[in-house]
Amino acid sequence: MLDKNLSILYVEDDPGSRKVMRLMLQGVMALTHYLILEDSADFLSRAQAMTPPPALFLLDIHVDPYDGFQMLTMLRETPAFQSTPIIALTASVMNEEIQQLRDAGFNGVIAKPIDPDTFPGMIERILDGETIWTVLK
Repeated sequence: MLDKNLSILYVEDDPGSRKVMRLMLQGVMALTHYLILEDSADFLSRAQAMTPPPALFLLDIHVDPYDGFQMLTMLRETPAFQSTPIIALTASVMNEEIQQLRDAGFNGVIAKPIDPDTFPGMIERILDGETIWTVLK
């Protein structure tokens, strides 16, 4: 069962995707500690200020000013987040792109648009230490 007090940070520039995620985290999963950012400016300082600290990062890959790969690097260079799961949420799910995400050090990828029926279970599995490399078929 998912801990309702866990904290999640999601960086996403698409308003529709942010709305869906807010409905998912708040409505379906009943989480109260989450932050959804519309861009990656100051994301690291905002992540460090979160209480409780993020137990999971969900990062869109194509955002500004820092893309998902740059945010991943910043998080991995921050001692408090070195072992925190970082998941790419992206519509770019071709095999070579998934391999690039793996090689960069992401803990998994979830294809957009997210599936509301499977998303909560995937988050539980990720928090239990599983890597998820989900693509649309």
